[in-house]
Amino acid sequence: MTDPTRFLTAFAKGVAGLHLYGDAHPAFRRAVAQAAEHLAELQAGDPRLEFNFLPSEVLFGQELLHELEDSEWAERMRGAGIERLEFTGPVGADELERFVTHVGARLSPRGSDTSETWQSGGGNIRWGRLEIRSDDAPRLVLEPPPTIATLTFGLREEREAVAWMHEEIQAGTALPLVEAEAVVRSLSFAMHADRAMVLPLLELKEFDQYTTTHSMNVSVLAMGLAEHLDLRGDVLRTIGLAALLHDLGKVCVPREILNKPGKLTDAERDVVRRHPVEGARMILERDEELDLAATVAYEHHRMINGGGYPCPHFPREAGYVSRLVHVCDVYDALRTRRPYREAWESVEALRYIQSREGIEFDPTIARAFVGMMRHWEERVHPTAAA
Repeated sequence: MTDPTRFLTAFAKGVAGLHLYGDAHPAFRRAVAQAAEHLAELQAGDPRLEFNFLPSEVLFGQELLHELEDSEWAERMRGAGIERLEFTGPVGADELERFVTHVGARLSPRGSDTSETWQSGGGNIRWGRLEIRSDDAPRLVLEPPPTIATLTFGLREEREAVAWMHEEIQAGTALPLVEAEAVVRSLSFAMHADRAMVLPLLELKEFDQYTTTHSMNVSVLAMGLAEHLDLRGDVLRTIGLAALLHDLGKVCVPREILNKPGKLTDAERDVVRRHPVEGARMILERDEELDLAATVAYEHHRMINGGGYPCPHFPREAGYVSRLVHVCDVYDALRTRRPYREAWESVEALRYIQSREGIEFDPTIARAFVGMMRHWEERVHPTAAA
């Protein structure tokens, strides 16, 4: 058991002991003392620590705590209004006990709350709900909760990481898989932030950023759609990674072709249409176990009626995840301003997807996507949706 897990386990025992026995019972005191001891060990190197509580998983910094996957711990913390927990400096046993008591009160069946008492105490513990701010033009998309801290989660570093990955691949370096997986985990934060899903998450500022921005948006859309279709756990992150890498082959397409404002020539179109094959090849060269990501890269322009590209030697249907990513890919492409056209409004893009059910898109997946997007839009813009 890792140190972060030992700390959270002792913390949870403290909350449980508070509910069962009260704050004077030895069981509560022992649990808090153990939690304080484990926290001190964690803070020995650097007192600044971060925990993020997402549905079905807990992260310590960028590290997934596998021991706590699918446990009720993350959901209980989220139920207390704590999606992110930060320690900004050394925390003593007394301050930690106050915080355990505060969390216990927020989780009490009686619904008691001690926010005023907690806020008056100050200290080195900050907590709150995750919020999303767009990359270059911050927007608050969550109503501030009544907590001591409102915490912001941005995506600038993640976009820079994806751009760096593309540069490395263009230079002939193997796909930086660790960095790609870290970006997917950050995008998962964004997807799960309560009432904070505003798409596109990243808006195109320069045409040269298209592949970077688009790949991140499609990753979030694909994970959101997969979860909407009742997929969970590691499957979501696997789909998110495949979606993030779906256009990897475009690093081989000259920018003057990608950003051309007019109609492509037949020769230029042939260059663009090679990107699925190139992307699949680069992914498999990095790791043969990334077969799903390679398949999605190869198939994401295939249509449900057999059209699209590339054309396989033997007719076959594109895989399920490829069909899922295809819908997300087209939606974000339509919603993004390009050199040769303006961005479509969401209602127009969704209408297009509906009109192409059974022709270009898997009908079940397309209907689920449209339903998901309308649900998100109602949560973010309830007046406009009405």
